[in-house]
Amino acid sequence: MLEEKLKTIPHLPGSYQMRNKNNVVIYVGKAKDLNKRVNSYFKGNVTGKTLKLVEEIVDFTYITTATESEAFLLEINLIKEYNPKYNILLKDDKSYPYIEYINKPYPKLKVSRYVRLKKKDNKTLFGPYPNSYAARRIVNLINRLYPLKKCEGNPKKVCLYYHIGECLGYCQKNIDEVKLKQMEDDILGFLKGNDKILKDKILERINYFSEELNFEAALELKKELQYISIILDKQKVDLNDFINRDIIGFYFNEGLVSVEILFIRGGKIVGGNNDKFYFISDINDEVCSYVLKFYENHEIPKEIIIPEELNQDILENILKTSIYVPLKGKKRKLLEMAKTNARVSLEQEITIIKKDEKRSVLANDELKELLNMPVLDRIDAFDNSNLFGSYAVSGMIVFKNGKPLKNQYRKYKVSVDVNDDYHTMKEVIYRRYYRALMEKSEMPELILVDGGENQIRACLEVLNDLHLSIRVCGLKKDDHHRTNQLIDEDLNLIPIPKSSDIFHYLTRIQDEVHRYTITYHKTLRDKGSISSILDNIDGIGKVRKKALIKKYGSLKKIKEAPIEELKEILPENISMNLLNYLKNYDESIKQKKP
Repeated sequence: MLEEKLKTIPHLPGSYQMRNKNNVVIYVGKAKDLNKRVNSYFKGNVTGKTLKLVEEIVDFTYITTATESEAFLLEINLIKEYNPKYNILLKDDKSYPYIEYINKPYPKLKVSRYVRLKKKDNKTLFGPYPNSYAARRIVNLINRLYPLKKCEGNPKKVCLYYHIGECLGYCQKNIDEVKLKQMEDDILGFLKGNDKILKDKILERINYFSEELNFEAALELKKELQYISIILDKQKVDLNDFINRDIIGFYFNEGLVSVEILFIRGGKIVGGNNDKFYFISDINDEVCSYVLKFYENHEIPKEIIIPEELNQDILENILKTSIYVPLKGKKRKLLEMAKTNARVSLEQEITIIKKDEKRSVLANDELKELLNMPVLDRIDAFDNSNLFGSYAVSGMIVFKNGKPLKNQYRKYKVSVDVNDDYHTMKEVIYRRYYRALMEKSEMPELILVDGGENQIRACLEVLNDLHLSIRVCGLKKDDHHRTNQLIDEDLNLIPIPKSSDIFHYLTRIQDEVHRYTITYHKTLRDKGSISSILDNIDGIGKVRKKALIKKYGSLKKIKEAPIEELKEILPENISMNLLNYLKNYDESIKQKKP
């Protein structure tokens, strides 16, 4: 049947979807010629990851498009929809910080994550800054040197920042427009690449503090000047323009590809991004798909430099920016630098990647065979925590194709008695899978519980009531509290050799769900402690208490917060009362200890 279907595929561009015996889409690809590409999987000499894919395929579907560009876009949308196990999913996609300048209604500078700006936004983004510490340090320094708006909201009176010359008094709306324009020109000029502006400003302040005999402040600014000089000098590239551009290089070996993207902003290399993944289909098409997915969540610069192997027309058409393929000169050298970084990164980590593959994806396959399951793509693992007889909680983590899927992790506050493990499990399993049924979301093939007969029985009862057929196993520990056996639904014990990859895999899952649940439990206890203590401070009501807990999460972090930061939530007098109360509270706790 498959052979006959292969003959009917048209010679047109489009996207194809490979399916397993459960009719689940396990790979989405795109092709300029669907007939040639799909047939290549079954008639060529495939190896490695592609061979594993082909062994699982029992059927395929396809959608034709008018152009190859449309095929790329369709492929990306279908990958989002199906989340296939063999595609590049970029689950751990990095979100780099940017420096955001807001000019209206008042000038303000802060560190933020990238969002696509609208024309009406009174904002300008500078970055990305892969080194988030450097971004925060630059913002803090500029805020010290220039009188930007620093407080939240719109106070009726000028604050301390105004009196020490670090604010123009925006709340009084009596602003010197000349000073405002000069300050804005300086800040934007520096962020666009003119280092001299900020360095001169720092030197000016150092001289001022020295003349005032404030040597401590002068020394502090001197350290900032040295830091800025080192950071900026390292970033310089030999280009005569200040165009924002990215440089893309890639290198592949042994079925793995490494893609390096260098960020050049204002004539400087501000950092880079590297990702490595197995490729299934045409290497150039896969890198193109990766690039398109990358720029869905990252700034698209004015120019992107790519190697000649990638499809310039398609990238330019979809990304709507200038795509340039240099053949010589300074830009070619930058392209070679990106490729070299990609190669070095892959060569350094190829052994680690293969070992990780063996201990995760292959171990997942071994577990599937051990349990005699036809498919095992997704595992949901549960753990309960009721330490100290309070704040009973459960946690669920997800492993898909041998890797943690952290955006699917879930936390549960439990309403039943804290010592009732059986009914705790029933409540959590019901809540999790009743909601999954209502939302028609993805179900696991296997549920792992961190316990024995009681938890397995509780889990099965709920699944039966919901008419769900999902395998359930328990993880049994030895006398040293280490996992050494699986317990199946019939309470059969399945031994696991400690030297096996399955043992390491299951231990990893068990450790992860335990860590996740205990962390949640501790957070709830800490918040409970914070809440009860904050109730003792006059002037801290429900709204302010919620804001403090949300921002700091612990008493320790509140105590370490500078008064200027606390004043963003509380008036100055209440901030001082809070810090004094916490200081006295600590001293009273110390005195009570024997």
